[in-house]
Amino acid sequence: MSGTAADRCKVPPAFWQAVEHIGVPPAMLLRQAKLPATLHLNEQGQVTTAQYFALWKALEELRPEPGLGLKLVQSVETAVHPPSSLAAFYARDYRDGLLRIARFKRLCSPEQLQVEEGKDECIVTVEWPYATDPEPAISTDVTFASLVELGRRGTGQHLTPKRVEMVRPRPTSDVHQKYFECPIRYGAARSLLILKSADLDRPFPGHNKELLEILTPALASALGELQARSSIKEQVKVVLKRSLASGRPELSDVARDLGLSERTLQRRITEEGTSFRELLVEARQELGRRLLSDPAADIDEVACLLGYQDASSFYRAFRYWEGVTPSRWRELHGNKLH
Repeated sequence: MSGTAADRCKVPPAFWQAVEHIGVPPAMLLRQAKLPATLHLNEQGQVTTAQYFALWKALEELRPEPGLGLKLVQSVETAVHPPSSLAAFYARDYRDGLLRIARFKRLCSPEQLQVEEGKDECIVTVEWPYATDPEPAISTDVTFASLVELGRRGTGQHLTPKRVEMVRPRPTSDVHQKYFECPIRYGAARSLLILKSADLDRPFPGHNKELLEILTPALASALGELQARSSIKEQVKVVLKRSLASGRPELSDVARDLGLSERTLQRRITEEGTSFRELLVEARQELGRRLLSDPAADIDEVACLLGYQDASSFYRAFRYWEGVTPSRWRELHGNKLH
């Protein structure tokens, strides 16, 4: 099976309704994005991460206004959300809702949400395992605003994040400040939504246990089917890329993350004609190229994020893969990265 099978998702009808609501006909948006003109009419139609990003970039080009992503999210009624996110609004509390969104997000978007709760704050990060370009700013806005709206609509209270960090430079408009109502740091290394841990315990008055008992198994089944259709090679590499910075992951670690026994994972890797060691090398190569494509990324920092204990080891490995040093590779590929 092709490794690209994992990089597919359906665009939910709510997306087309939202863009139409702000005056952008879906056909016009698809034409601008250079995608099939009838994609919005095909319920089984799927897009790759690159095509998904192209939709957002096209929308930014057609409607270049500050805070358009925030406006989109606010304009969408809760009832028209796809089941994978609708279920979150019927959760017990904000924490339960966030975890449901993170678990089932893959059913309606190629992104992955990571929710890490500490003592006083909860950090939400977004990962795009199959992205080769940076995430469009409007996409970040939509994701963060969707999670804030979940808290506000679910609790019935005007919750605000503890702070927000964004990769983009500081805008001239204050629309983000007005929406989030919290400190916002621009020019950050990565985009983060930081919530107050105390808010996660706030109950959702609309909690519907009976509905969740119907929706959750169906969503879990759909997610299982999606993962089953994905190449095990791609699934393993996604986990490896996520955990490289914390050290060299072992087969047992990846198996646990994927919910498989070590023996089953080893067998499936072998059936696809590769080895765990080869996948580790591929994961480092692919992630290394992606990190180096950001001209602001320090090469020593890239080495650390790839799990190397020192920069010299990374330089040797990269030269072996690409035939040139990381600095030279960045120079050679500079024009292709912008």
